[in-house]
Amino acid sequence: MKREEKDIIVNNLVDQLKNATHFYLADASELNAESTSLLRRKCFENNIQMLVVKNTLLKRALQKTDYQVEELYPVLEGPTAIMFTETGNAPAKLIKEFRKKFPKPILKGAYVEESVYVGDDQLEALVNVKSKEELLGELIGLLQSPIKTVISQLKTGNNILAGVLETLSDKKE
Repeated sequence: MKREEKDIIVNNLVDQLKNATHFYLADASELNAESTSLLRRKCFENNIQMLVVKNTLLKRALQKTDYQVEELYPVLEGPTAIMFTETGNAPAKLIKEFRKKFPKPILKGAYVEESVYVGDDQLEALVNVKSKEELLGELIGLLQSPIKTVISQLKTGNNILAGVLETLSDKKE
């Protein structure tokens, strides 16, 4: 591969890294064509872009970004697939589900929510990372809960108050 071609690939990777808020590095080697195709299809269905890249080119691209991911450099050995995503835990869930039937992909590392995760033992932690949307939903639910309780109590209190007033009016007669 010529130097110009490598520079083009590195620049494309830099653009993709800058546009992606999260990315995962995985080893998907040794999967046969059918299972690799299935993995790519699952990635597409979950809005995850998966590319197989040369480690040296990926390392050069990572060095050109503002990400502080030096901890990922040692895992850039052997076959590496990079998964770009907007939802932080989507690739982890996909990998976990896919490994119920196949031995790979193996998680090498990830950059999620401005944190670096290294090693396949981090997969469960990444599955449990909540996305921004999930956290906002929980926050809104928590904020609405007291209001709903107050409204419910007022409605219940209104019925009790009406019952007390009716009883009092019946006693006066």
